[in-house]
Amino acid sequence: MFKKLLTILCILALPAFMYAVNAPGDPIPFQTGKIDPTKPGFPKSPVVAPTVYIDGNVLTFETPCDGCLLQLVDEDDDVVYSIVIPAGTTSLILPSTLSGTFELQIIRDNWLFYADINL
Repeated sequence: MFKKLLTILCILALPAFMYAVNAPGDPIPFQTGKIDPTKPGFPKSPVVAPTVYIDGNVLTFETPCDGCLLQLVDEDDDVVYSIVIPAGTTSLILPSTLSGTFELQIIRDNWLFYADINL
């Protein structure tokens, strides 16, 4: 009886341990702004920043960003990397040649989500 109970507990606890090993950490803390503040109109629903994680030079998207423009801007305000995120993208590898601090920008319609990242 004890062995069965222990086996069941182990089976139930296994997914929690697997998630803990593969947990992505904290999401990138995006700030939100408008590209053109003079553009009229309000969104039909609240604007929510995407949930994106970074590990080295790999971005992992928990929420879809299909068709959004992703840019990396250096300290001189130069765009050093730019890509339209393809549909269905769950992860994106940034160029390994980039290192340092960059502003990560994700642009969706008139909304800008931005945060500093280190590569």
